[in-house]
Amino acid sequence: MITSTAWRGKRYAVLGLARSGLATVHALVASGAEVVVWDSSEAARAALPLSPTLSPEGEREIVVADPLTLDLTGFAGVVVSPGVPLNTHPIAAHAAAFGVPVIGDIELFAQARGGLPGHQVVGITGTNGKSTTTALIDHICRTAGRPSLAGGNIGLPILGRDPLPEGGVYVLELSSYQIDLTRTLDCDVAVLLNITPDHLDRYDGFEGYAASKARLFAMQSVGHGAVIGIGDAASAAIARGLATSGRSADLTKIAPGVCMDQSRWPALQGPHNAQNALAAIAVCQALGIEQAAIDRGLESFGGLPHRMERVATREGVLFVNDSKATNPTSTAPALAAFDRIHWIVGGLAKTDDLDACRPGFGHVAKAYTIGEASDRFAELLAGDMPVERAGTLEAAVRSAAAQARPGETVLLSPACASFDQFKDYEARGQAFRDAVEALG
Repeated sequence: MITSTAWRGKRYAVLGLARSGLATVHALVASGAEVVVWDSSEAARAALPLSPTLSPEGEREIVVADPLTLDLTGFAGVVVSPGVPLNTHPIAAHAAAFGVPVIGDIELFAQARGGLPGHQVVGITGTNGKSTTTALIDHICRTAGRPSLAGGNIGLPILGRDPLPEGGVYVLELSSYQIDLTRTLDCDVAVLLNITPDHLDRYDGFEGYAASKARLFAMQSVGHGAVIGIGDAASAAIARGLATSGRSADLTKIAPGVCMDQSRWPALQGPHNAQNALAAIAVCQALGIEQAAIDRGLESFGGLPHRMERVATREGVLFVNDSKATNPTSTAPALAAFDRIHWIVGGLAKTDDLDACRPGFGHVAKAYTIGEASDRFAELLAGDMPVERAGTLEAAVRSAAAQARPGETVLLSPACASFDQFKDYEARGQAFRDAVEALG
């Protein structure tokens, strides 16, 4: 667990008791803070021990109370889950009325850094490719013998992890929501991969979403590295702004369409992974890792579950789980990576179109639409390819498997969120694995 004397004797409210919220509560109490906790779920509140013996000053009671009902005068912060929509939830205005900052666990980690053994922090953001790039950098660091852990929007909550020894590297995947809740995270290297429309219900248009990503660089000190993909206009504008602000020496730009020999990197195929690899290479060079170790890491990287994951090959047909592709832009690279595809697409749509996927339509032998978007997507695709309204993932897998021929690929790349039929994209990906296994 990461603790800090910076929190001792201070008062915090923690809103949301899922994994990161629970880790935050335990870290604060262990550091000697006074903590008020709340979750809208009665079961989550009931599951929390009210008097954990975690404080260095002895047993300290945790108070269960809705912070919206409290006078927050004197509180050091309200710590909320990234899932709390600050643009609509009343906690933002309530905390502001008392001059109390609304923060997340990444901000608490930033505050704790001064008490940790000497280390470096890499922060990775972007609409697509964050998880792969985060895991790849973490893997290369470990390959080079550097203590490393991946956290933030990937893996276990950062405050629940043990501190790294001297020379360690914290590799943090950061969503825009997490950046919104962070004020002082000065990354040794910050990465922006791309910006395409996503999560617009949380922002004042696309410009607000892009501005959230840009804050990762605004928190940095001059001299710290900035790696930015310039394949889209919003990211390129952030890179230009950074250069004209006097930080051109800190900036590494990753251009689109760079030709690379990816034949030695089995888990990093496709043009999108070329960009992810280039970003990871630039980061690891900035961290002082030797090129030979970087090459070994690229070659031995195994990829991520639910991201272009090769599940099985049955009677010459490849089955690929790309459940993590939750918007059309993240699905587009998967369509470009295979020649003849039986495409399972649909779920809870984030956009009204599939235009970002259009360059790959020529690779699709047939589409199988599922979930809430099934009818809408079937109508969108009918003029470009054969379409079957499968409805459920299991039905789509069975039908696609029956129709696919040797050398073809059955690809789950939904271009949608999962919450209409599944708990999350991981549950959807596991359901795909199970359906493939059930084919016998």
